[in-house]
Amino acid sequence: MQEEVKRLKEFRSIASFRDANIEKKIVGPGDRNLNLLAEEFRVELLVGFNELKMHPYDEKIAVKIKCVIDVLSELIDRSVSFGDRDIISISSTIDLYPKEEVLNLYLNKTTIVNTFEGRAIYPKTINQKNYLESLKNFDLVFSIGPAGTGKTYLAVLYAISLLKNNRIKKIVLTRPAVEAGEKLGFLPGDMKDKVDPYLIPIYDALYEGLGKETTEKLIERGNIEIAPLAYMRGRTLENAFVILDEAQNTTRQQMKMFLTRLGFNSKMVVTGDITQIDLPNRLSSGLVEAIELLKELPAVKIIVFQKHDVMRHPIVQKIIEKYEGFENGN
Repeated sequence: MQEEVKRLKEFRSIASFRDANIEKKIVGPGDRNLNLLAEEFRVELLVGFNELKMHPYDEKIAVKIKCVIDVLSELIDRSVSFGDRDIISISSTIDLYPKEEVLNLYLNKTTIVNTFEGRAIYPKTINQKNYLESLKNFDLVFSIGPAGTGKTYLAVLYAISLLKNNRIKKIVLTRPAVEAGEKLGFLPGDMKDKVDPYLIPIYDALYEGLGKETTEKLIERGNIEIAPLAYMRGRTLENAFVILDEAQNTTRQQMKMFLTRLGFNSKMVVTGDITQIDLPNRLSSGLVEAIELLKELPAVKIIVFQKHDVMRHPIVQKIIEKYEGFENGN
């Protein structure tokens, strides 16, 4: 008992709450939000008498947590709801961007498109917001980073918004037919049948934005084209939004061929994760080379997503961190 009392005395106050309502909502049901914050910053947190206390005390971490509390308090004042994912996202980016910029992301949500079921899709991280602005303002955008950051998903939904508003006539979605540890040749059917299973995330985004029936009708009419990268050779793509997915698995020749397909009134988005290259025989990735070659061109925009942009289960961020540490020899 004495040891516990002594330990509690070591907690230091780092923030105060303006009223009980804000305190209750920030702490969350069953201390859920408070536990998320404690886990994210790897400290112990206690709340009592309108104060947030921390142990062990670290000034830099205390400042970060205070900034997170300020952002959450402002969201509560503005009646803006937030969940687990938002708390983790705010916590992991609060020292990367000005507090006002983090807050503005939630107060001024930019809807990309409404899904088939009527749900508004909007950027959930500052990098996603920058990505959306790049898709609007540049004709060629490269987006690289780990899985789950929205690289392909947001590009597909933005393309849907352009198609719905008659700003383009066609969406073209493609990827190289490179196996990730599996063999296409053993799958039944023709090349489309073999490649389609690898394009499921693209189909999922299309179904979410348009519904399955509308998507299939647009594919039949040719307004949406989904094909292996080899099918792009010899074409000029005009009045189209073109997405090359899994581009880390392109060769130099394939990437050059793809990029030179760009026609008038068209946009291209090239997505990939350069830590997940499946090319055989140590071939150089066309994506890595293209970024290095084209990064100085003013008409080209490169967006680099980080682990804090991952929009999947919170543990995915931790998994990425562990693998990064392992691959770096730590």
